[in-house]
Amino acid sequence: MIHFHTSCLCGGLCQGMALFYSVAMNKSASPLIPILSVATTIFVWAAAFPAITLTLKEIDPLPLAAVRFAIAASFAMIWLAWARPRMMPLADLAWCIVCGIVSGVGYSVFLNLGQETVSAGAASFLVKTESLWMAAFAVFLLKERFTGWAWAGMLACVVGVGLIAAAQPGGITLGTGAPLVLAAALCSAAGFTLQRGLALRHGALHVAAVTFIVAALALSPWLPQAVTQMQAASTATIGWAVFLGVFPTAIGLACWVYALGYFGVAHSGNLLYLVAPLAMLIAWAIAGETPALVTVIGGLLILSGVIVVNSLGRKQAARIDSTNKKGSVPVEG
Repeated sequence: MIHFHTSCLCGGLCQGMALFYSVAMNKSASPLIPILSVATTIFVWAAAFPAITLTLKEIDPLPLAAVRFAIAASFAMIWLAWARPRMMPLADLAWCIVCGIVSGVGYSVFLNLGQETVSAGAASFLVKTESLWMAAFAVFLLKERFTGWAWAGMLACVVGVGLIAAAQPGGITLGTGAPLVLAAALCSAAGFTLQRGLALRHGALHVAAVTFIVAALALSPWLPQAVTQMQAASTATIGWAVFLGVFPTAIGLACWVYALGYFGVAHSGNLLYLVAPLAMLIAWAIAGETPALVTVIGGLLILSGVIVVNSLGRKQAARIDSTNKKGSVPVEG
């Protein structure tokens, strides 16, 4: 009976995800649903950080990652069976497998391990450094320009990371909490960079579904341990574990794809700066984490640096490129 209700729930939510995806480009629709989609995405992604902190009290980091992706993969398989997207070429499928290992397993495991000692609010700010990793990839791998404004933003982020890390147990010592969260941000940035071309060719939901399944398979050796620990855990812990698999992963992604289609990448992306401050507020409300002043200052420096790199740094680079390459047109994003 429980399995039947779970299947119905997964099927209904996956149909909703497909509906979001199919109408995402309908600009004539009422803005209410897109606004609610953005708000849902920001809230569930922010709530994921304190949810991890609370769940880790009774479930270990790797089993938690296993159960989270097992739930997400169940949504993915139902969606694939319902939508029946065209089969990817083997080369693209191989890159999806890499993405599943890096941005799925790597991100989740490093973040869970880091949040054993790092507060949820601090972790949410440290994860925002993923934008800096992506900028670094663009400079060193794609040979994009890194302007004076971009370097200034990078410096602000480095100072912010140092302040937050210094306030956490172990500081910035290798293997302690803060460096592990930074490693999660690096995995997220690498996965996002690899997924960009794949998502353009096959669609964001298709790529995400494959990566969810890959991550679930890779983490499956820890799933029996997760089941054992969940059987001994409190109802609240089980609820947070299920929340992590359903809302930040499956529903958050569906809402985000819809918002991207309606508002565009630039406008939607700017709203993600709200995730870290909101995560700190939610952690204070439900996990009793009172943020230290140094964490708040460090977080503001990170957000300011990321905004500078993604706005002023890019605009200045675009002006330089348009001056040096006559007839070329700068492309946003």
